[in-house]
Amino acid sequence: MNAASTHLVIADDHPLFRDALRQAVASVVASAKITEAGSFDELTGLLDRETDVDLILLDLSMPGISGFSGLIYLRAQFPAIPVVIVSASDDSATIRRSMDFGASGFIPKRFGVETLRDAIGKVMRGDVWVPADVDLSADADPDTMRLRDRLVTLTPQQVRVLMMLSEGLLNKQIAFELGVSEATIKAHVSAILQKLGVESRTQAVIAAAKIAGGQWNKASVTE
Repeated sequence: MNAASTHLVIADDHPLFRDALRQAVASVVASAKITEAGSFDELTGLLDRETDVDLILLDLSMPGISGFSGLIYLRAQFPAIPVVIVSASDDSATIRRSMDFGASGFIPKRFGVETLRDAIGKVMRGDVWVPADVDLSADADPDTMRLRDRLVTLTPQQVRVLMMLSEGLLNKQIAFELGVSEATIKAHVSAILQKLGVESRTQAVIAAAKIAGGQWNKASVTE
């Protein structure tokens, strides 16, 4: 990245932590352009408007997303923009799944400013950064990997529909939120079921929750 024109986006719903990240980034690249988003909708709106974003620092849990749904959506919709997860959920399984879903790094929130600065610096130089005690080479659970491989075949719009299904929304509610017809949502739901290899909306939500390690909402859904 060219430091003089680097544009980073900090996506986190806690203003104090966004401020801490902003200071850490500024200490690495003083000239960087830093934009903030407090919700996932705010983030996607920003990315639709701004075409020069070089890196996203994303919290796994913020309004509009749950678990890995936001990361999956960003990798599908904006594959050229690296995403680094900055999260309080920092067990090895969560870090491993984040990397499996295409994150360029994982920085636990519990780390101090010095570590944040070091991690951000390495990622901005093109390196992958995870905590030193995390082993990414261990074999993953085969069932989890099969589910993951199916989930990443969803289009960005299908990911959004699945996110909303997981929140318990009906087809007509999803259609209203996305500004499309109910028939379009029905077509998306059918495609989601086929791609995930399941037979019902409930099974799709359960599959999504399983791959997210329980972090994706297991809301009740209407058949």
